[in-house]
Amino acid sequence: MKFSNSYAQLGDAFFKRVKPSAASKPELLLWNSPLAKSLKISEALQNNPSLAAQIFSGSQLPEGADPMALAYSGHQFGHLNPQLGDGRAHLLGELINEDKVRMDIQLKGSGRTPYSRQGDGRCALGPAIREYIMSEAMYALRVPTSRALAVVATGDQVIRDSIKPGAVVTRVASSHIRVGTFQYFAIHKDLDSLQALVDYATNRHFPEIDPESQDKTLQFLQAAIDKQIQLVIEWMRVGFIHGVMNTDNVAISGETIDFGPCAMMGAYHPGTVFSSIDQQSRYAFGNQPSITLWNMTRLAESLLPLIHNDEKEAIALVEPLLTKFGPSFQQAYLTMLSRKLGFSQPSETHSALILALLETMQNKELDYTNTFMQLGMSLDNDTLRQSLTESLGSWYTDWKSALESSTENLDMAKALMNNNNPVLIPRNHHVEAVLKACEESGSAQAAEEFLSALRSPYETLESTKNYQDTPSDGDKFYRTFCGT
Repeated sequence: MKFSNSYAQLGDAFFKRVKPSAASKPELLLWNSPLAKSLKISEALQNNPSLAAQIFSGSQLPEGADPMALAYSGHQFGHLNPQLGDGRAHLLGELINEDKVRMDIQLKGSGRTPYSRQGDGRCALGPAIREYIMSEAMYALRVPTSRALAVVATGDQVIRDSIKPGAVVTRVASSHIRVGTFQYFAIHKDLDSLQALVDYATNRHFPEIDPESQDKTLQFLQAAIDKQIQLVIEWMRVGFIHGVMNTDNVAISGETIDFGPCAMMGAYHPGTVFSSIDQQSRYAFGNQPSITLWNMTRLAESLLPLIHNDEKEAIALVEPLLTKFGPSFQQAYLTMLSRKLGFSQPSETHSALILALLETMQNKELDYTNTFMQLGMSLDNDTLRQSLTESLGSWYTDWKSALESSTENLDMAKALMNNNNPVLIPRNHHVEAVLKACEESGSAQAAEEFLSALRSPYETLESTKNYQDTPSDGDKFYRTFCGT
């Protein structure tokens, strides 16, 4: 691996150098070969599980690595914590992938750091495998996301609600710069570091912005907002609920990051929430757009000193960007749902159909994924057509008529639906069953089998049917936990 360390060049205010803790008995459980290849990791390492376990548990540092814990703040459930930082993660450095994109390589669960506070810096096996499964599922679903390169069992035990086997997951991301990173320097009134961070993040994530532009910080804010809109639209397309959209969990790159209490929606309801720590339903499925605007407003507040010396003038420049968030998101949301129904572009007729369908799905507690999947399949399946006519009533006939009048070829509409409506998602009860099997056996076989199906979410494989069933209790009592 040929590491570079561009983030380290920003200076000591941005991080604390700290080495990972060694694992007592590291064993490689999961290895992402396609991702390793794209990162140009040598075959010598890929073919040496023992060495990979040493490196990706933090027990042995690879040449060129400069391990550090990153500093950031964050609003956690609306309450500002000015001093957070990586309490159980170590950024080893950056690799340039096959597409010439700089990617962070971070160990998670690799021991205490100066930001650990009262934490042990460790990760249990279950949450490590959850992040691997969910991030790979999201990648296959074509949702912008960080990914997992490896899961290494450490041979150590961690204490949570009970004694659990420990593990380290290796996360690969475009960067680990968060909204909370900008907040950190704004709170400390370190404007030099804040400017350096904006310049660095612009160059890394938004190189289309002219660094000499007078309004480059405003352009940066708009680009960040656009990325978040795109991300949350994709979450809602597949029924993903992040569960903990604190500003320290919002990557400026527009990637999904931190999969602790995440879950997938089954029966459609905008109020769906599974996170045990989200007791006020702040981050429910239908609240994700408004929370995204709230988070972007916090980013805007942090950038005000760089936008104009006069705060009132800065606010006046920022407000139009935030004001147009709602219309921009709504247009993107309707476009996304229109495509899920086979329409290439939204119209007033399509909007009415969408609203009526969502209301029916909510009232009848219809499964989000299966309903859209079956609508596409019904275009050439008489049995499904009859079933949907019974469950959706006249709506189905109205939709079919609108579809026929808006396209010359129903096959094109079906292809559009198939491309936007997965046949398989990582359903919560299957995720939990796989995690339990892995914990009890000490083997990743159950996860590998699950992933073999999840990596083709728009195709029906022989194994797909094993994971398509809905939970018998409708997920009514399902809860997720952050795993820290």
